[in-house]
Amino acid sequence: MKKLLVGISLLYSSITFAQKDDKAAILSDITKKIEQYYIDKDTYKKVDSLFQIESKKGSFNQLTQKEFAALLTERLRTVIKDKHFFVKYLENYTPEKQGNEKESEKLNNFHNSLENFGFEQVQRLEGNIGYINFKGFAEPKSSTKALESAMNFVANTNSLIIDLRENGGGDNGMLLLFCSYFFNNKTDLYTTYSRYNNKTELNNTQSKVSGDKYLNKKVYILTSNKTFSAGEAFAYFLQQYKLAEIIGEKTGGAANPVEHFIIDNQYLLLVPSGKITSLVSHTNWEHIGVIPDREIKVENALKAAHTEALRNILTTDTKTELSIPEIKNLINKLEQ
Repeated sequence: MKKLLVGISLLYSSITFAQKDDKAAILSDITKKIEQYYIDKDTYKKVDSLFQIESKKGSFNQLTQKEFAALLTERLRTVIKDKHFFVKYLENYTPEKQGNEKESEKLNNFHNSLENFGFEQVQRLEGNIGYINFKGFAEPKSSTKALESAMNFVANTNSLIIDLRENGGGDNGMLLLFCSYFFNNKTDLYTTYSRYNNKTELNNTQSKVSGDKYLNKKVYILTSNKTFSAGEAFAYFLQQYKLAEIIGEKTGGAANPVEHFIIDNQYLLLVPSGKITSLVSHTNWEHIGVIPDREIKVENALKAAHTEALRNILTTDTKTELSIPEIKNLINKLEQ
């Protein structure tokens, strides 16, 4: 799934009218943005040194714009060791084409709707187990109905599997809204500190949601090394509050929230500008990833979660459409 759009119309203005494909000016502008916004105020020095070394080596010569952006992303992530750095070439981008904020929001929502706002699949597995395959967090105003429909569909299941193995993250507001379905009351989850304005924001769940909350039932979250950013946050906070069991692989390890910039009317730049701090652990998953409760190969995670959910049915003597012998046969089949 392509990464969901999270509001490009709200990007900070950062347009440098350099000569087309003036890589030196582009590198200089990127360095300035990192100096002003990156969570570590001294990192720009390492970035400046990196760009000078690579320029002298001729690493950026003869590259197309797409290749240039891809190389910048790779070098920033490798040298700075922050996976939230991202540079993308914006083909045919002009400020005029972006229109006003409402038009841009409408366009973003349309593109996200083509991917059903991240909800790839919602179904009921054998044994009355709910399953949601969720691939990205789009802006909550447009995603609320899709989330509500998904949660209403699984409301009567005995337990729920949420598949985040291909979830690339997205919008913080949607993260908090989705989390709200698993907390009975409004709950403070974490703070977000932004260095560029020296402000700290408290992030919490909502006491009320438009759909049916999923409370006091087993929840299993599937993860992989591709689970990223807000996808990691969802697993991290439900695990910390003992509301879900994580099954699969350790996640990517990208916790720092980002600011978006347009460089030279050609490139989208994402700079990690803040730090998330859990109110439970007083830290986050940056560089570490979310550690599964049960670490297992990613391709086996769904079968493992389904098996555990069925075993819980037997342990708790929960009624389903299957008889006890049928449940045991299904467990044997899944374990083969």
